[in-house]
Amino acid sequence: MPALRVLTYNIRSLRDDEDALARVIRACAPDLVFIQEAPRFFRWRKHAARLAAKSGLVVLGGGATAAGPLLLCSLRATVERTEDILLPRAPGQHRRGFATAVVRIGGARIGVLSCHLSLQTGERYEQAGLVLDRLAALDVPYAIAAGDINERPAGRAFRRLAAELQDCRAVAPLGGEHTFPSERPVRRIDAIFASEGITVQGCGVPQDLPGITPADLSAATDHLPVLATLTVPES
Repeated sequence: MPALRVLTYNIRSLRDDEDALARVIRACAPDLVFIQEAPRFFRWRKHAARLAAKSGLVVLGGGATAAGPLLLCSLRATVERTEDILLPRAPGQHRRGFATAVVRIGGARIGVLSCHLSLQTGERYEQAGLVLDRLAALDVPYAIAAGDINERPAGRAFRRLAAELQDCRAVAPLGGEHTFPSERPVRRIDAIFASEGITVQGCGVPQDLPGITPADLSAATDHLPVLATLTVPES
């Protein structure tokens, strides 16, 4: 099948420059967008729909009903089903969740999951395990998980994911590496993971794409996006 473009992006509840954010997303020309920190309160569906429209996409699932993770897609995607998952919450910690879906793009059937893992080390490790459990429960031949992992690749949660999934940036580095903070990035805490059998053509921060400027990347939100080009076999 033709290459599939996958983007993950923490958008800080649209508190920054929404037009700059939409320009960055449009320039990446993604088929699937894994959002974290989507608006969760007043008129959140309207905000999500507006961002999707500005970006030339449609809302696939998630948002407040997933405690922040959101999925957007292009019209290449045919939606089979969606499910928003709220995770167990440790006392005093922020509520977390997953936005999940099964889609068909071309001849490929793919499970997708957007996540934003905990700031607390132990809870984050447990949530990484829940990501893997949820992907398995989707019962699909191929899967992609992406999001704000809230730790670097050497961390326990990140390593737990990378032990069973391909860390796309590590497999085929392309573009920038570090994702946070957006103005002077020093840490890679946002990532795209793909199941075995998916070919990773390239993955990283899209710094040099036509239409993307340093000014927009800084103004859009406090994270930088990660873009991967993947080939998923027909299933």
